[in-house]
Amino acid sequence: MSTPQPLALTMGEPAGIGGELTLLAWLRRQSLARPFFVLDDPDRLAALAAHLGWDVPIACLGNAGEAASRFDHALPVLPQKLAAAVVPGQPDPANAPAVIASIRRAVELTQAGESAAVVTNPISKAVLYQAGFAFPGHTEYLAHLLGQDGAEVMMLACPQLRVVPVTIHVSVAEAAASLRSETIVHAGKVAADALRRDFGIAHPRLAVAGLNPHAGEDGAMGREDLDIVAPAVAALRALGVDARGPLPADTMFHARARAEYDLALCMYHDQALIPIKTIDFDGGVNVTLGLPIIRTSPDHGTAFGLAGSGRANPDSLMAALNMAARMSDNRSRVP
Repeated sequence: MSTPQPLALTMGEPAGIGGELTLLAWLRRQSLARPFFVLDDPDRLAALAAHLGWDVPIACLGNAGEAASRFDHALPVLPQKLAAAVVPGQPDPANAPAVIASIRRAVELTQAGESAAVVTNPISKAVLYQAGFAFPGHTEYLAHLLGQDGAEVMMLACPQLRVVPVTIHVSVAEAAASLRSETIVHAGKVAADALRRDFGIAHPRLAVAGLNPHAGEDGAMGREDLDIVAPAVAALRALGVDARGPLPADTMFHARARAEYDLALCMYHDQALIPIKTIDFDGGVNVTLGLPIIRTSPDHGTAFGLAGSGRANPDSLMAALNMAARMSDNRSRVP
């Protein structure tokens, strides 16, 4: 049996908590399902470990294939040098090109089969924008690199709940105005396909939230659920997806309701993210669906206020690494 490929972890924003999370994940490597290597500056990781008093030997790799054999005894690092010295909590746009290159190289290695999946540490979009980064965030950049612009779908997952927001980083007013049946259908179809392929769920069940309170109360609280959401649910069912709705969002997320579905398809950002962050704030994972490669990420930001303190919680990164490994295992079983 061949050895499973390692996971490619990006550096994220070097002034944030990503470096600490990487070091902690290696220190807790007995809880990981698969080895990983990180595309980062080995000197800055060594300095950070020394500053925190953590015993983390660094193994500089010549190629990704060396990661698995080095992982038990040292943190495998595929070097990506930074242009400026790192001060925790004080991001420097001079390092943005290295952050972007880390993401690009991780994608290239995964496309080439040298890594099993991409796991991304948190970035600071504002810092990248100062350096001319032309994408709203990680997800859109990954889709662009893979020639899949517009195909990507964001899922947030923890052991108790999976959610997909149909509209993401827009205002509530814009989310309502831009909602379309075809967008809901696309997100639902991509999600159902991913649950089968990457999560081993043979017959995925989707619960589709209504946009308005009480799913519109039969038009009394707005017609969007009658005119947009309900036709999308019907179209998904016609495609063979086990979808039901529109359902009142305020009764979808208690434990008994969650037992009735495998994924909640939500109409806007907070409708999806508030329940999952309430249920599992530290362990949620961001997953990009609809791409030819696997990508997961911790469901939190750079936490500049914690950077350099050693107090960052690695649970979400550990969950992202383990979920990427499980997704890779499941995908390898699909004919």
